[in-house]
Amino acid sequence: MVAGKPIVAIVGRQNVGKSTLLNRMVGGRLAIVEDSPGTTRDRVIASVSWHDVEFTAVDTGGLEFDARSAVAQGVQEQIEAAIAGADVIIFLVDVKSGVIAADIEMADRLRRVEKPVLLVVNKADNEKLETGV
Repeated sequence: MVAGKPIVAIVGRQNVGKSTLLNRMVGGRLAIVEDSPGTTRDRVIASVSWHDVEFTAVDTGGLEFDARSAVAQGVQEQIEAAIAGADVIIFLVDVKSGVIAADIEMADRLRRVEKPVLLVVNKADNEKLETGV
């Protein structure tokens, strides 16, 4: 990561659009985006210039509510490392599916973090969903 730039971690449960958000920030396809859950397993780190603000963005794998496999536990460790190293955290949620247990678990984790947390609601791309936000 680049010294001196703030670090922004993007966290949330699986398939809320974390990698899509990172790709939008960098203006290209850096992170793999798939419809199937669990595509991102390792952190994806990118330098971003967004509206003349320079920062390092960190895309993480999705939180699994009941992670038991070694791979799932590794993803959870990557999420914790991203949160620990971040200056600011974007907590991304999906308005289409509403609040589920994994969202609540992540919110509980983030309440204990003494860093700024931005709640960002994704997939609100029509009037009906926007009203539900």
